[in-house]
Amino acid sequence: MGHVLAIDQGTTSSRAIVFDDKLRPVASGQLEFEQIFPRSGWVEHDPEAIWQSTLESCRKALDKAGLVAGDIDGIGITNQRETTIVWDRETGAPLGNAIVWQDRRTDAICTELKRAGHEDLFRSRTGLLLDPYFSGTKLKWILDQNPGAREKAEKGALLFGTVDSYLIWRLTGGKRHVTDATNASRTLLYDIRNNRWDEEICGLLGVPLAMLPEVLDCADDFGVTDPDLLLGEVPILGVAGDQQAALIGQGCFTPGMVKSTYGTGAFALMNTGETLIESGHKLLGTIAYRLNGETIYALEGSIFVAGAVVQWLRDGLGIIARAADTEGLASKADPHQSLYLVPAFTGLGAPYWDPDARGAVFGLTRNSGPAEFARAALQSIGYQSRDLIEAMQADAPDASGGHVMRVDGGLSANAYAMQFLADMIGQPVERPPVLETTALGAAWLAGMRAGLYPEAAEFAKDWKAEARFDPQMKEDERQSRYAGWQDAVRRTLTTEG
Repeated sequence: MGHVLAIDQGTTSSRAIVFDDKLRPVASGQLEFEQIFPRSGWVEHDPEAIWQSTLESCRKALDKAGLVAGDIDGIGITNQRETTIVWDRETGAPLGNAIVWQDRRTDAICTELKRAGHEDLFRSRTGLLLDPYFSGTKLKWILDQNPGAREKAEKGALLFGTVDSYLIWRLTGGKRHVTDATNASRTLLYDIRNNRWDEEICGLLGVPLAMLPEVLDCADDFGVTDPDLLLGEVPILGVAGDQQAALIGQGCFTPGMVKSTYGTGAFALMNTGETLIESGHKLLGTIAYRLNGETIYALEGSIFVAGAVVQWLRDGLGIIARAADTEGLASKADPHQSLYLVPAFTGLGAPYWDPDARGAVFGLTRNSGPAEFARAALQSIGYQSRDLIEAMQADAPDASGGHVMRVDGGLSANAYAMQFLADMIGQPVERPPVLETTALGAAWLAGMRAGLYPEAAEFAKDWKAEARFDPQMKEDERQSRYAGWQDAVRRTLTTEG
């Protein structure tokens, strides 16, 4: 014993990491799987590919660690959120491909619900915006498109789940149909104030309650694996959606603490304690975690393009060979030029939520070149992050301010980007030794439930920074640069507000 297996099921790959009794990663396995694009704006996954890649990753990680099922105290699961799967209770066969969180096919459904005056109901009960991003309208679409599906679902013959639910159902041999509070809070079907599936909203979407999973705490008894899968039974003891798992892995258990994960996009979450805050700045209210029946909330803001802007420099413009090249290149940029790159390649997220906005570059001169583009790209991440932080501080003035931002994800390794982030938000930025904090959060949940790891307060106390970036920019320069960014964004917006 003395080990935990963390499953990190992501959008492009499935990974499993074995952690030891000190929460140190020991071994891992990872497999990519196919992204399916049936038409413009549609994104799908094969549920069987999700399952097989997850199972094989678990077996690889255990094999590399030289461990067997009996050596594992528990399994923790973290997953891509909002992705929607429907399957047959009897046969386990999916009704079709999973509809991925990025998918926009239900835009018309969302528009119709808004026109019918339901947006305030959804916002007040679920904390979410009426947007195709979330699971509820995806589920309605699946039931609408498959004749007889809704009737089968009403009889309990069809099951709905986010990826965590589907994996647990497969891991337990179909014995458990459950989810956790964080994943439930991203479905657009869950009353996050009263912690229950919302009958009125489910009725509006035509979603039968009989097909919904039981909602448990993040650290709970989710079932035991089928012994044939991993050559033994292992209890599943922890579950959280990926961004909430990162918040947990960063030890952000105190109201006002903020973590931001910088990958292809970026997600910032601020712990707001037992208070669910209704944002006036288009942020999302969501469940941060639920432990021992106590619900803790968060404000969440999404940046659609973070690391993707660096990929664009490499693959679209060809001005860098490797993502890491931006750091040195940006430092060589002409200090007298003020380029602003608004990377609205797929619209702008919070606090704007303008899906029709498109990218633009402002301030170009004859002397603008690769170095200036690299600097503007990295700086756009700091500017967008400040947009989110200011929105959070406006929504929750009592819970925010005076705290550092804890960062993770691949782009957080870029020292230039992180220093500019600290300069722009006017707060220290701290980076942990383990950048993959989603898996760490899932591991802690399971290990804490198993009695292997300490409780939240002790776990948070042990958190250490590998690097810290303190603000160095003068206040007048900070404000002047940000004013230029705000002007650039205004020029790209297609909607008011």
